[in-house]
Amino acid sequence: MIDPLPGDIFRKNQVLNNTYEIEGVLGRGGTGEVYRASNKITGRVVALKALKRELSADAGYLELMKREEEMRGISHDAVVRYTDCSQTAEGYVYLVMDYVAGTPLNDYLERGGISSRDLLVVAQRVAEGLVATHERKIVHRDLSPDNIILRSGRPEEAVIIDFGIAKDSKTGARTIVGKEFAGKYEYAAPEQLHGQAEPRSDLYALGASLLATFRGKVPNVGTSPGEVVRYKERRLDTTGVPEPLKGLIDDLTQPDPSRRPPTAAAVVKQVGELLRTDRSGQTEGGRGGRPGWRPWPAILAIAAVAAIAGLWFAGFRDSLFVKSLPVEAPYKLSAGLDGQHQATLSGFAPDADQQQAILAGFTRAAGLPAPKGALALAKGEPSERWAQDIDSFFAAADGLDEWRLDVSDRTVRLTGLAPDKTARDTVVSRFNEASKAAGYQPVVRIAAGPRSLTPHQLKSAIAPLETCGPLVVQAPEGANLPLGATVAIRGNVAASGDIEALRQALAPRLGDRDLRFDTTVLNNQLCVVQSLLPDVPQGPMTIVLGYGDKSEPNMSGIYSVGDNPVIDVLAPAAITDGYLWVAIADVTGNLFNVLPNIKRPDNALSSLGTVSDGMRTIRVAYSTADGATDPAKLSFAVDNTFGRSLIIAMQTDRPLFSQLRPTTESTKSFAEDLHAVIASRKVSILSTTTRLIDTRN
Repeated sequence: MIDPLPGDIFRKNQVLNNTYEIEGVLGRGGTGEVYRASNKITGRVVALKALKRELSADAGYLELMKREEEMRGISHDAVVRYTDCSQTAEGYVYLVMDYVAGTPLNDYLERGGISSRDLLVVAQRVAEGLVATHERKIVHRDLSPDNIILRSGRPEEAVIIDFGIAKDSKTGARTIVGKEFAGKYEYAAPEQLHGQAEPRSDLYALGASLLATFRGKVPNVGTSPGEVVRYKERRLDTTGVPEPLKGLIDDLTQPDPSRRPPTAAAVVKQVGELLRTDRSGQTEGGRGGRPGWRPWPAILAIAAVAAIAGLWFAGFRDSLFVKSLPVEAPYKLSAGLDGQHQATLSGFAPDADQQQAILAGFTRAAGLPAPKGALALAKGEPSERWAQDIDSFFAAADGLDEWRLDVSDRTVRLTGLAPDKTARDTVVSRFNEASKAAGYQPVVRIAAGPRSLTPHQLKSAIAPLETCGPLVVQAPEGANLPLGATVAIRGNVAASGDIEALRQALAPRLGDRDLRFDTTVLNNQLCVVQSLLPDVPQGPMTIVLGYGDKSEPNMSGIYSVGDNPVIDVLAPAAITDGYLWVAIADVTGNLFNVLPNIKRPDNALSSLGTVSDGMRTIRVAYSTADGATDPAKLSFAVDNTFGRSLIIAMQTDRPLFSQLRPTTESTKSFAEDLHAVIASRKVSILSTTTRLIDTRN
């Protein structure tokens, strides 16, 4: 704990809500404080995260606290357990969680690093915790060395916590908190800079945290918006990191999310294999051979063969090889049809008639002839109706694209792939009824397809429901959305009800895939403009936000009354052709033509901004101080008109309009003229990029 200060939210020995007695301060930050406390009823030691009073009434920060409290339902040793969210009479909102006694990974970073093997153990443990959180659709978004504690200093007992809002000054790590972004941009994934976060964003942060801890150095991502953006676009430098840790970090920190491991579960499996083989290249079983192998079974088998041979030649052949069928226990049958339409069948039948009946039933079910010699004759069948039972199971599997049936005595298992959820439900019901009627214990595991699904196949269902410009399905590498994948829909909608309409339209097509909407609800005025923007790919330009009175970037895009937004458009310096047009459509229905305008008529890309480190930075909205000295520089402060505004930047092959437009006009008049320009095809729009500004009280 650290020394108390007069301005602390709580004081030592203070009791909150007649339950939690404050013992001391664990950490402070710009938005809140974390305390150690004890439950006076149970004696349990807890940690309390408290927001400052002015932020306890802020909807954005309360939303973050609520999101964190949602982790209350997660029970996993690698995830800190949340137990309560409450408010004091003075208005302070606080969270209650387990107090984890141990060493933050950040301490090892400050000491100069930790061994690569220990970091592999930490990685596996943290990934296990992320599996639990991601299953609840919770993305941590602020994973960093100071949010991972090694309980009792043991890597295999790493615990994910989230003291982010109270430790934003720790070791120079800068925590940005907002609705669209919450995290430290030293460790945040590239997509988080644009307000987007998904489970694989946590995997990037895990990799960046492992690298920083191994090197014993906080990453230097730069201080200006351009430097941060350029840093995140590049692969992290893992030179000097030993294998297999290097390969793991390289996989986790791919700038493109689709090239990272698909899930935290995949990381758990990957690291487990690395740990098993990271022992001088040997497996856990030792050098060569199978673990614990001994020659005795082979010797006994040879002895048995020799004994039988001796009896054969001694004249006992007829007594050893009688014509009665062997008895098999357990009595089994396996059959299936895989995704390549290859059929398999093996097992037993009690007599020739039932053997032929099963072969005929399999041919009907699979649509293919049974493999030769598939069924052996043997006694021990669990039912006199063995062939009829098997045939009822074959019939139950009808309608599956792929299936496998395994029967062992009175247990029957059906696994496979149905074309959709409706077909899956039908098969499951039919199979359970057939099993019950025949007196078998059923085990059924059917996935809902289709197995292969592409964004293009979903577009036909999405297009009629687009109410505010095009919606995009995030395509993974290979342009296929495999079973178990999360289908992310990105874009804008006109109303919150549009999202539910999309969900209902897409649900029957997804099968066993999750659906996530990274969508923003815009007002009608903004949608008028958004719907007319050309459906061209997002170009290489990036819109970066900042403040007029400080150098740090605004990752969230949220501004309060009195803030002075600064807006930069970043483009690769190699792009010099064409013209840049920038406008801001606000919540009142007005549109401001930022570039070009009467005061800044030149918008040829090659003549704009400054070039440094391969990037061209074009400032289009300045600090109020710059605006006061140069009227040609647009500057403004946020007033009490709250809501979302849309920044639009377009690169065109020639000037977008034949003459300069007024500095301020209605979105309707602009939208009509933009529509006419696009329809005339006299101007080609090479790329577009947009960014939202959200103003709040």
